[in-house]
Amino acid sequence: MHTREEKMEAFGRLLDVMDRLREECPWDRKQTNESLRPNTIEETYELCEAIIRDDQREICKELGDVLLHVVFYGRIGEEKGQFDIADVCNKLCDKLIFRHPHVYGEAVAKDAEAVLESWEQIKLKEKDGNKTVLSGVPAALPSLIKAYRIQDKARNVGFDWEDRGDVWAKVREELDELQAELEKDDRQHSTEELGDFLFSVINAARLYKLNPDNALEMTNQKFIRRFNYIEQHSIRAGRPFTEMTLDEMDQLWNEAKEEEERI
Repeated sequence: MHTREEKMEAFGRLLDVMDRLREECPWDRKQTNESLRPNTIEETYELCEAIIRDDQREICKELGDVLLHVVFYGRIGEEKGQFDIADVCNKLCDKLIFRHPHVYGEAVAKDAEAVLESWEQIKLKEKDGNKTVLSGVPAALPSLIKAYRIQDKARNVGFDWEDRGDVWAKVREELDELQAELEKDDRQHSTEELGDFLFSVINAARLYKLNPDNALEMTNQKFIRRFNYIEQHSIRAGRPFTEMTLDEMDQLWNEAKEEEERI
């Protein structure tokens, strides 16, 4: 691992590279906050994918790509005379210090749960901070992640189940209501009840300290691997999917599952 001096030197090198690219590269010189935004979203998702796979080499690479965007926005802000990367770092440090009075002040926090309990109240006290508890949840978040964050923020101010086991009655209640609307073939109410059911399942995951977004992505990847196994078998056999029976596909699915379990 590198020393602090080496880390600071590496960050300075990155700033030097960014400055030169911005001045001498036609593509980099042309970029704006708006043009970079889609790339930033893509790079963030690529980092998340590497984290899900626990691929340390890719995590390191994708962190670099995300850091490039942070430095890029800082450089654009500097050109506009609005802020620079030092302002970004200092504002972050000030915020972290203010939000950790148990480290930088006299407050006491025995564990992570105690820290989270005071987190929302601290943010409400900040200058230019959140005006309401839920205002800090970005509107553009994907719905599954947004639901988790809404529930988590409500929990931080005491609005939560006293006994996490009680949540299962709510999950069953929402499932029953969804099934009832589906049997009526009422699309509008079925959609509403599906949302309520998913929200309750996400709530249960949160109460049991499971991340539903990570869990769903792991299942997505598992499905892709097993479905690809079926597809590759059909290609080798020279038989298109349309000629395979469901039983044949199920058998191959189970083969893929058994193969994964052996690894």
